[in-house]
Amino acid sequence: METDEIVNRVATSGIISLDLEDLYHPGERIVYDIQDNLWQGMILREKDFRDFLKTHDWSQYRGKNVAIICSEDAIVPTWAYMLLAVHLEPFANAFVFGDLNALEDKLFGDAIAKLNADEFAGKRVVVKGCSKVEVPVSAYVAVSKLLKPVVQSLMFGEPCSTVPLYKKPKSSVSSTD
Repeated sequence: METDEIVNRVATSGIISLDLEDLYHPGERIVYDIQDNLWQGMILREKDFRDFLKTHDWSQYRGKNVAIICSEDAIVPTWAYMLLAVHLEPFANAFVFGDLNALEDKLFGDAIAKLNADEFAGKRVVVKGCSKVEVPVSAYVAVSKLLKPVVQSLMFGEPCSTVPLYKKPKSSVSSTD
């Protein structure tokens, strides 16, 4: 009795699986709330703030990812956030003005910007949809923007069950005699 060999068609399909979870930055995420620097919870006083900036241990932010917010409805001049950025820059891996979601958007955006789109040129690519870490929707949008101009096809999901997103049109060659 002859048995047919089982062939894994997904493995032989030439589809490249891109898992955005691999782009997750493992560094700690923290929130810096400028409310702690407000005088009477309402206003930022420049002299007090500058004194704080000089004495604060900025090295505690080394390698961390920082979301800068003000959780109070207070008067905070723009330069104050700029001063925070100046002090965080030598230490923090990344920082943004905004909440932890904005920070995650930036981290994934930075990682996607480092991808070499040429590695996917002419390929069939599926962007994995399931992951152990939460990947922001902005990352899926950014990777779509990066890959669409170069790939043969772009899909979402798993190689065995995908949602087609884009297929490069076949070039029509017409000859005129």
